Amino acid sequence: MAEITAALVKDLREKTGAGMMDCKRALTESGGDLEAAIDWLRKKGLSAAAKKSGRVAAEGLIGVASAPQRAAMVEVNAETDFVARNEAFQAYVSAVAQIALGVGEDIDAIAAAPYPGTGRTVAEELTHLIATVGENMSLRRARVLSVEKGVVATYVHAAQKPGLGKIGVLVAVEADGELAALETLGRQVGMHVAATRPDALDVTGVAPEALERERAVLTEQARASGKPDAVIEKMIDGRIRKYYEEVVLLEQVWVHDGESRVKAVVQKAGARLTGFARFQLGEGIEKQTGDFAAEVAAAAGTAA
Repeated sequence: MAEITAALVKDLREKTGAGMMDCKRALTESGGDLEAAIDWLRKKGLSAAAKKSGRVAAEGLIGVASAPQRAAMVEVNAETDFVARNEAFQAYVSAVAQIALGVGEDIDAIAAAPYPGTGRTVAEELTHLIATVGENMSLRRARVLSVEKGVVATYVHAAQKPGLGKIGVLVAVEADGELAALETLGRQVGMHVAATRPDALDVTGVAPEALERERAVLTEQARASGKPDAVIEKMIDGRIRKYYEEVVLLEQVWVHDGESRVKAVVQKAGARLTGFARFQLGEGIEKQTGDFAAEVAAAAGTAA
């Protein structure tokens, strides 16, 4: 059995991020074999991670990555905003965004992809990170856009680090123009999308059920006016146009000047928008709320 030295414990801690006592025990259980100790800790980490998997993870980061004519965006969740500032977590999100560039937006394919420099998959590395950091985490979603000619611009609102933040946007811009100018246009559109949250690129992209629901509401409102049917039809058509201006990107008023339509701005630049994606951290996740004092009391064994 190899001697378990302080240097060996330190080496194991640096490789795994585990606590000192856990590292000592792992080395003891493994007869001083460093690789076997890493495996022992990973097995223990799997058990620890499983206990955390039931907790709601609605914080975390949006990450973006880009390549010529292609860009990817991912959302990785954690339980607290504190973890979003953890360098290991940030590095993981950045790496997963880069992996999505090559693998595509299928979450299962991303999870099964090799994680660089570890011998683990993306999913296994996440489990390792859960065990190290001590919070539940999840790889929630990904989106990849590409163009044949032009750029896919990225925008991250209030970025904590380059390519990492709470709101991310991808914008696909097709054109034969200068790439730098297209990047600038795409970034401006990205800022617009971050602010206005459009549902569709153009009117054909509006979900039929959403349009019918809106038309039904507007019809009831118009009929309540008691005006003739011909007038009511015009009222409804006008309100549907207004609805499109709210939810359709190309029909929206350009936030940068408050006057132009997005469609006109893009056309003036000699470009065409072929797609966009907007991720906002935690949207759609129901966050748990509770009585903090009661939780502390319960943890201390003093709850009634």
